[in-house]
Amino acid sequence: MLKTLVIGWACLLASCTKDDASPAITAEEASVNAKIDLANNDVTDIVMNEEQSTYLDPANKNSAVSALALPPCATVTRVPAFGTPLTPGTQVTKTIDFGTTGCTLASGNVVKGRIIITFTFNPGATSHTINYQFDNFYHNNLKFEGNKTFTRVMTPATATTPSLPVVTMNMEMSVTLPNGNVYQRVGQRVRQITAGYDTPNVLIDNVYSVTGNWTTTFPNSTLQTSTITTPLMVKMSCITANKPLLVSGVITIARNGNTATLDYGDGTCDNTALFTFNGTSVTIVIGN
Repeated sequence: MLKTLVIGWACLLASCTKDDASPAITAEEASVNAKIDLANNDVTDIVMNEEQSTYLDPANKNSAVSALALPPCATVTRVPAFGTPLTPGTQVTKTIDFGTTGCTLASGNVVKGRIIITFTFNPGATSHTINYQFDNFYHNNLKFEGNKTFTRVMTPATATTPSLPVVTMNMEMSVTLPNGNVYQRVGQRVRQITAGYDTPNVLIDNVYSVTGNWTTTFPNSTLQTSTITTPLMVKMSCITANKPLLVSGVITIARNGNTATLDYGDGTCDNTALFTFNGTSVTIVIGN
């Protein structure tokens, strides 16, 4: 009886739960996180390319950047309307509509619903803020909700490199799986272009480096932190293979004193990543 009481009080003081007793990080959980990461990457590309296309072609929507980033099944509307010249200080709202039945991106991922972005047109600024929100938006059957902000800052030019954009994505979103499970994610990702910056009208040769960290709350309220410990590489040329654009880099996952890693590979365009926990590695599929 005394032993039972001692254990009971110990659990009360230490907040013992079933989850605390089973802290293992599973490949299935890592797969869910990888799919969310994949969606974040696609959304970043869509939002930033639509904002960039506005500066490349202020009056119309037929820029090379927009055409490559979006498939024919997507439509874009703008306020002020396309054809209206933009002047500095104008607030721009662009709605990217992927329809309701499923629209396949160049990366091979399927989306539906709308992404609405808002920003102030200011060609001479070195810092830009882009707000965006989801409207019944799904990425590979995962529903995304929330409002988020991108900040794009131009680095100073040097004797060997031009001024380059560094994009910070502040994340605060909820993701609902087809089975109804809801995941909450809060954190930050920072993306910087490392190749292709000398051809601003060509998207396919761009390569990006991504760093950052975030916290994910699971349906059972378990908290898990993820940190990019080796910068992720995003390679836009994988579009030609209809594969996800994340091709290398490592994310370290921590929960309840345990750690695992998710390794995106050696730069090859594929749809897999290597999950390792407690010395055991499993290949997981991250895209379609």
